[in-house]
Amino acid sequence: MYCFFPHYVYSWFAVFVGVILSTACSEKESFEQPSLGYRTVAILEVDGFQFKDLNQNGQLDVYEDWRLDSEQRSKDLLSKMSLEQKAGFMMINSLSMLGSRKAAASDGKYMASDLEEGQVTEDPSAQGNRQNFIGGMNAVTSTSQMVRQFNNRHFILRANEGARIIAEWNNKLQELCENEPLGIPAIITSNPRNHITSNASVGTALDATVFTAWPGELGLSATRDLGLIREFADYSRQEWHAAGIRKGYMYMADLATEPRWSRVNGTFGEDPEWVAQIITEIVLGFQGKKLNDESIALTMKHFPGGGSGRNGQDSHFEWGKEQVFPGGRFYDNMLPFRAAIDAGTSAIMPYYSMPVGTEFEEVGYAFNKGVLTGLLRGELGFKGIVNTDTGPITRMAWGVEELSIAERYKKAIEAGSNIISGVSDPSDLIAVVKDGQLDMEYIDQSVFLLLREKFDLGLFENPYADPDYADQLVGSERFKEKSTLALRKSIVLLRNEEQALPLKANTKVYFETFKAPGRGERSAQQTVLIENEAGYELEFVATPEEAEVAILWMVPSSSLFNSTGDPISLSLSKASINVERVNQISQALPTLLVVDYTNPWVINEVYDDANKGNVRGVLATFGTTPKALLDVLTGKFNPQGKLPFSTPISDEAVENNLEDVPGYLEGAGYALFHYKEGLSY
Repeated sequence: MYCFFPHYVYSWFAVFVGVILSTACSEKESFEQPSLGYRTVAILEVDGFQFKDLNQNGQLDVYEDWRLDSEQRSKDLLSKMSLEQKAGFMMINSLSMLGSRKAAASDGKYMASDLEEGQVTEDPSAQGNRQNFIGGMNAVTSTSQMVRQFNNRHFILRANEGARIIAEWNNKLQELCENEPLGIPAIITSNPRNHITSNASVGTALDATVFTAWPGELGLSATRDLGLIREFADYSRQEWHAAGIRKGYMYMADLATEPRWSRVNGTFGEDPEWVAQIITEIVLGFQGKKLNDESIALTMKHFPGGGSGRNGQDSHFEWGKEQVFPGGRFYDNMLPFRAAIDAGTSAIMPYYSMPVGTEFEEVGYAFNKGVLTGLLRGELGFKGIVNTDTGPITRMAWGVEELSIAERYKKAIEAGSNIISGVSDPSDLIAVVKDGQLDMEYIDQSVFLLLREKFDLGLFENPYADPDYADQLVGSERFKEKSTLALRKSIVLLRNEEQALPLKANTKVYFETFKAPGRGERSAQQTVLIENEAGYELEFVATPEEAEVAILWMVPSSSLFNSTGDPISLSLSKASINVERVNQISQALPTLLVVDYTNPWVINEVYDDANKGNVRGVLATFGTTPKALLDVLTGKFNPQGKLPFSTPISDEAVENNLEDVPGYLEGAGYALFHYKEGLSY
């Protein structure tokens, strides 16, 4: 082992002597020179090894010495940082690249991977004039200002661009940071990018990216295949790493106990024990057994579970701020988070919600000391980073609305929050410390945790990505082979009357998809599949009148940001599905109903056990492809999926459900389809 002076006696002389003694004490130890990524800093040669001179002082500082552990390096760098640097380090906000659309509008002046500055923001007064996309000078925070003035080093990437563009953008950002005092690299965080989902929203997930497309989280759960889920996490890790994204705002360890919650699709279902097993595989697949230079650090969310909002409302909004536990099952939510902590999750994100009717203070979880310090750190033993959700200081300050911004910072940080999301400018936090309202010890504890993560990830040695490698790896065929299997395994066969499935060869099939409008879309879409590019032994026809069998694939939507506070219905007609058209077809010929379940939809308008009509089969999807679905329908793939939650039999059953109780415990008469239900041929 190394021989070191205690941290408290470090001085420039002690550091110098310590390096000499370290070398003498470690003559029999061997180190492997890591690959160093740099653009402008000098390289120091010490003991036959190379080190980056990040603070450009011509000597090897403790934090620059990759032979030392992350705790030693973090403490040394912490001692060199000013209050302004520390406060900026505790902020995380969205950061934009220029983007392909704006780059195209610049007539070649800019590249899509350019760091977005104020001059490239669209001027609302110039809408309709493409020449003004670049010319509009809106007052926005530029990348340079965030890095140089605000000392930000944590950023959220929400843009949906190609892997090469993301890698090039990362490199420009890292070079900007490298040229700043102390040379602290940036870390880029993203929401999930590897899933097919019908209700993706900015701030929750992205859909249809260049990253390999797997089923939605509910679909992964429906596979009942923990090994495949681990492979999903590992393959996704490799893609993210190649592009330079080193941290995820994911995954949701919340339980889907309230069927109306608009974020059910981001969960792994309603069973806490099964979700806990999945979370273990997710963490180990993305992070490994411990954080290292190949890891993607995860931020598990939303502690202590956000799935039981009153009447299914979401706490992004004032009308959904209350989280209730009428079934007395608050602590069921701990199982998946215990699993995440045991597996080593790097960070945990509390939700905006405020608990009602528990032993905890009725304030949002980011401000809730009993929950964050007492429960999370005390009872569960979590030692990582607590990352607030985006906006609790300035917008979703539930339970502390009457406090000033300064008082909110004080309460959140003293409660246990380490990094504040949704803010770039740290001046308010700096003022809180300078005014003596907040002890500097809280700041140092937080910055230490944030620094340690960066050192563990190897970002101080090499934060740069290889755009060529990213372009080659992301979405490659070897990843698609496994994702293709998962897309098929995620499909659940729920009913198969009169052995209607698999479809017989040469059957004349009418295949129509009903897709509800997503965020930003104005109307529903109905499309008819008539091409047979995959060579199925079926004849696809253009009208129901020509068909022997109809396949009707319904894709409802429950976009989070469409909420108005009105009572939530899970009926298909309320989710923009043309129920009249579905029934018209199903009454005319044998029909296979396929429902894409982002929520546990109520389908009694088109299917009722007492009045099945010509419906011969019912299947559930959770984000998959037409080809995967047809492989199941034709018997090329024998269905294996199992429902990750129960689906209510009626809206009345939904209204009477207990928000914190999983469907399989709601009692007789609640479910049409039951948790873990699923048939095979």
